[in-house]
Amino acid sequence: MGSLFTDPAVQEIVWLSLKVSVVAMIFVLPLAIVVGKWLANPNLRGKSFISALVHLPLVMPPVVTGYVLLLVFGRNGTVGSFLNDIGLGFTFSWIGAALAAGIMAFPLVVRPIRLAFESQDPRLNELANTLGASRWKRFRTIALPLAWPGVISGLVLGFAKALGEFGATITFVSNIPGETQTLSLAIYTLLQSPSGDSAAFSLMGIAVVISFAAILLSEIMASRLTRKRGR
Repeated sequence: MGSLFTDPAVQEIVWLSLKVSVVAMIFVLPLAIVVGKWLANPNLRGKSFISALVHLPLVMPPVVTGYVLLLVFGRNGTVGSFLNDIGLGFTFSWIGAALAAGIMAFPLVVRPIRLAFESQDPRLNELANTLGASRWKRFRTIALPLAWPGVISGLVLGFAKALGEFGATITFVSNIPGETQTLSLAIYTLLQSPSGDSAAFSLMGIAVVISFAAILLSEIMASRLTRKRGR
């Protein structure tokens, strides 16, 4: 594959992987915050069932998740046929890869956010309520700021999962160079070739560097939030 950083093929794979992971998190994070806050409610009916449903992609074989996505969002799927008619097809496209990555990462994003909301002192919310703050204002000014460390942790975990997603992606959108071939799929393809070990090792190194940088950034942000809160 030539030079590690100047080879257009490597740059294309890295850029596509980052694009898929970032887009997946852009759509997943707001929903994860809402679901995490919802699940943190101790009086929620059917909480165990809902939590199990949310975490189902985490324990199910990724190939099963990919096949379900194919049945629903494929060109002949219940939703996919309509989306294809209006030019929003998911199959064999990077958008479909982002959808698969987002669904697989969703449980990992929700869990630390839920724990962050559950660990908050309920008396703060009760006090704000007695002072006349609306539910939205209490969430925006108290609950969400206190949950930011959990939100950051969930975001990093989800990003790392999306970056490394393999099974659901290859089942749903195949392994198309330049369109759906992310880092994991490219590494898998190279390992099938007798002469692809060195190139695969290079892509593995890039994946490790990106993941480490994301974790380091989250640690720095969490530390700053902790120091800021302690003032």
